[in-house]
Amino acid sequence: MTTAVDIRQLFIASRTQLRDAAARILGCRQRAEDVVQDAYVKLADGIEELHILNPGAYLFQLVRNLAIDRHRRAAFEQQVFSPGEEDLQPGSNVTPEVQAIHTQELVRVARALDKLPERTRAAFELHRLAGKTQREVAAHLGISTTLVNFMIRDAMECCRDALRAA
Repeated sequence: MTTAVDIRQLFIASRTQLRDAAARILGCRQRAEDVVQDAYVKLADGIEELHILNPGAYLFQLVRNLAIDRHRRAAFEQQVFSPGEEDLQPGSNVTPEVQAIHTQELVRVARALDKLPERTRAAFELHRLAGKTQREVAAHLGISTTLVNFMIRDAMECCRDALRAA
């Protein structure tokens, strides 16, 4: 059985390789370092509950999965939050009218979220705004990951409907 001391020693010995593996996925050493630290925290929190047969492989797989998750989230956020084509025109600034429209849209989304059941709203906010994984949200709320998935889907549909209704 692997102990916390064994994992810590393996982690320290493999830190550079772990960071390099994450950096290959993320393309950024600083973000890779964050992923490696997140992996250690995640592993240290639950080491007593795990029975790891190959700690080295487990550690590398954990870092790889976290790096892929971080990369996917960054790509999604860039796609969702990137400026619209009208904002990319040279010399153009966001007009007060466009800013007012965006503010109204945010108000609509906030009102839509207020109408959701508390647990659904919490699942959505933890996942989308706080950046928690569905598994982390499920553990926090004491529900299954499948239910978290449905709750997030329902909240997204509610937000989309609120924006379309305008």
